[in-house]
Amino acid sequence: MSEVDLFSTYSVFSYAAGIAGNLFAFVLFVSPIPTFRRIIRSQSTEQFSGLPYIYALLNCLICFWYGLPIVSPGVILVATVNSVGAIFQLIYITIFITYAEKPKKLKMLGLLLAVFGRICSHCFYQHRSF
Repeated sequence: MSEVDLFSTYSVFSYAAGIAGNLFAFVLFVSPIPTFRRIIRSQSTEQFSGLPYIYALLNCLICFWYGLPIVSPGVILVATVNSVGAIFQLIYITIFITYAEKPKKLKMLGLLLAVFGRICSHCFYQHRSF
């Protein structure tokens, strides 16, 4: 078996694993849907916490940045799945903020601004080093 055959076999398996990872991640991103149906139905966040969705958004945005071709060539699947994940998390956070009581609403808005501020500063700092 030549080196070219091994490289192409590696590429095929690597891409297949990336697609499988994207599918599993998508299932993970849609898993909070029953919780948010309950929030919308009751028009209250009850005792639910919004922190997991803030953390997930931060994680998706950091991984999205890492997956961009200008930052890490060859890992575009990381960027695609995390862009979808960030959209889901933003939708969840928007629903949570809409139905939360005022103190929770203010806390979530502050954390959301902190996440965007952190990501913007990270991207700006990283972009200057290119």
